Amino acid sequence: NTIVVFSKTWCPYCKAAKAALNESKANYEVVELDNRNDGDDLQDALLEISGQRSVPNIFFAKQHVGGNSDLQELVKNGTLKSRLEEAGAFA
Repeated sequence: NTIVVFSKTWCPYCKAAKAALNESKANYEVVELDNRNDGDDLQDALLEISGQRSVPNIFFAKQHVGGNSDLQELVKNGTLKSRLEEAGAFA
């Protein structure tokens, strides 16, 4: 998928981000780091790639979007759908 959310199952901010993406009807992949043996290693790699180790860590078409607050800002300013379309989330 072109939309990827690195998440943890217990995280309320992750749940909010996934809810916003569900509401948008976008196709996306979730990687639940706490369900993976290599979750800590992936989080370390995400820090190297994006400068962010916290979750959710969201990517659109391999471009770092940020966390839940960044995603919610796209919802608030009305640009989420167009950003998702540009990333191919509805294909």
